[in-house]
Amino acid sequence: MLWAVTLNLLKGFSVTCGLFALTLVLGIPLGLLICFGLMNTWEPFKHSMHLEGRFTAAFQDFRPVSAIINVIVWVVRGTPLLLQLLIVYFAIPMLAGYQVFDRFEAAVVTFTVNYACYFAVIFRGGIQSVPRGQTEAGLVIGMTKGQIFRYVTLLQFIKRIMPPISNEIITLVKDTALARVISVLEIIYYGYRYVTKDALVWPLFYTGVFYLVFVGVLTILFAKIEKKLDYIKIV
Repeated sequence: MLWAVTLNLLKGFSVTCGLFALTLVLGIPLGLLICFGLMNTWEPFKHSMHLEGRFTAAFQDFRPVSAIINVIVWVVRGTPLLLQLLIVYFAIPMLAGYQVFDRFEAAVVTFTVNYACYFAVIFRGGIQSVPRGQTEAGLVIGMTKGQIFRYVTLLQFIKRIMPPISNEIITLVKDTALARVISVLEIIYYGYRYVTKDALVWPLFYTGVFYLVFVGVLTILFAKIEKKLDYIKIV
């Protein structure tokens, strides 16, 4: 019985791992793009000499790209991931008139966008935390902006964001269980099916072992990465 349950849970765990991996692979680069959007300084009305008065002058400092991205991030971070899953899988197809995503695709899209917004805020904080004076010092000694980013900013950026990013990634492992709400066949789905069909509770608790092992491996991995980054001295 234990072996049969383990095999079934492994099927669900493979889906959980797939959702986790795709969210990271897609979410991290999307998070970087969103981060650059949050930091965008384009001000289309800055040099408009015809703007006068308090109201119109306020638009001289208006950054439309940054403002729009900030609103999107605020909405995504301010609403439950569970609600977002329901909207992507049920509400969007109702508006579109056809099923846009299958269950797993809907979960990947939702998790990617959700976590990309969280990653973006962390990335922005990491970039902005590097003192501007270091960039100016690099320019003074003849370094290019690319060299400054590669040799001065990047390593400090990675060291600063590692703790919050590792925390978000570990949270992602557990959040994948929410995909069950749209009937994605992840590990909790298989574990709960034993409760409803066979009146067995222990397989549901058994799923916790898979999560503990997964999180334990990630914790050890991130600890080793942070240890390797200890040689970087943050000023």
